[in-house]
Amino acid sequence: MEKKLYTLLVYSENIAGILNQITAVFTRRQVNIESLNVSASSIKDVHKYTITAWSDEDQIRKITKQIEKKIDVVKADFYTDEELFIHEVGLYKISTPVLLDNPEVSRTIRKADARMMEVNPTYSTVLLAGLTEDITSLYDKLNAFGCLLQYSRSGRIAVTRSIEEPVSDFLYKQAQNDDYAE
Repeated sequence: MEKKLYTLLVYSENIAGILNQITAVFTRRQVNIESLNVSASSIKDVHKYTITAWSDEDQIRKITKQIEKKIDVVKADFYTDEELFIHEVGLYKISTPVLLDNPEVSRTIRKADARMMEVNPTYSTVLLAGLTEDITSLYDKLNAFGCLLQYSRSGRIAVTRSIEEPVSDFLYKQAQNDDYAE
């Protein structure tokens, strides 16, 4: 089967150790996590994990099911890039002397719509928010100028293109079932 980059959106209660349980599922299946971002979600007391991994659909489906079986996991789904709005951030520390000596460096930064965050006599920091390809493209260009001192890229953040929010729908149905059971 063909491997693709999949993004898992996992929602869980904010419990210590749940991240370890989630990543252990990938480890057991020998699937490498490409990026991982964890933050509070729009739902009170629920955290959102955005995980990317290269895999085939069958394997990613099994991983998602195993994660969803964890007691503290509220909901887990997997998506392709076409089903999501995706964003990342790149932070570049570049040599200020090279920046000042070569006008192509600043032109490249402006063409990429990146922001200068700080400029001092030794180094300058540049911030770019966008798609993975944009972030890595600017990295390659700055690296080719020989001005790159440090580089860091965030994990992916994502929201679905769907009008419905799967975790909200799930929690709403759960609440209705709880009300019905009483």
